[in-house]
Amino acid sequence: MKDYALLPRPVKDLLRQSVGKNVVGENWWRLRFAAERFEADRAEHTEALALAAQLGQAASARVAVVMPTYRRPERLANAVKSALNQTVRDTVVLVVDDGGGQVDGLPEDPRLVVLKLSRNYGSPGLARNVAIRLSRSPYLAFLDDDNTWRPDHLERSLAALESGAGMVYTALRRLREDGTELDVLSRPFSRAQHRDGEWVDINAVVLRRFAGVRFDPWARPRWVHPREDWEFVHRVSAKLRVRHVPVATVDYSVHSGSYFTDWDATAIGVST
Repeated sequence: MKDYALLPRPVKDLLRQSVGKNVVGENWWRLRFAAERFEADRAEHTEALALAAQLGQAASARVAVVMPTYRRPERLANAVKSALNQTVRDTVVLVVDDGGGQVDGLPEDPRLVVLKLSRNYGSPGLARNVAIRLSRSPYLAFLDDDNTWRPDHLERSLAALESGAGMVYTALRRLREDGTELDVLSRPFSRAQHRDGEWVDINAVVLRRFAGVRFDPWARPRWVHPREDWEFVHRVSAKLRVRHVPVATVDYSVHSGSYFTDWDATAIGVST
């Protein structure tokens, strides 16, 4: 982060050891962008109220799958199919269109609910929060529109949750467009180490619903770190017992069209 890099080395070392770099950064961004976060809160509330009136009864199933999207119709269709084709069938898939207007061609399935925001906010947290507010399922799972799940993702995650965990994340395979594997993210959880690290991806997370569960709705600029996933996981891990399932059930797409990650040519697999 730009401001953190300006600090003298002894100060940075002290903060890293006592608090954690990501924690320091997150608190700084909360102060610096407090007005933007307040406006995002208001926008989220307005959108949720309007969509609740359209939807009527809140969506309910054993698991609510929350899926924000913006102008990726083909990738979205694949993501939705992977969510609907889980071995766990008692699900509702809530696609939240972030003002993109490209949500055609989705499967015909009564478990699929499409929610359309009035404009583009560029905030995955805001879109996810709207879906969370308009659902009543005891379990929540998250999938972005350019990634897919293996059929056993929810089955394995729910088994871990029902054995006592409050939040579960599985291993995640990062794949290039040609199908080759970049790497696999699979690391046990330590909240102390997580203060300085980012290895839990929200696409691999399933958790028990609890009062007040929500993401930061602020649309973070690309250069701001840590990102929404880290903030959510670190905050929620203070409330819930976290368990890692070291089985790859998520296929994460590494591509140049990412809205929030700047992949280099080596990661994408492009010759320079």
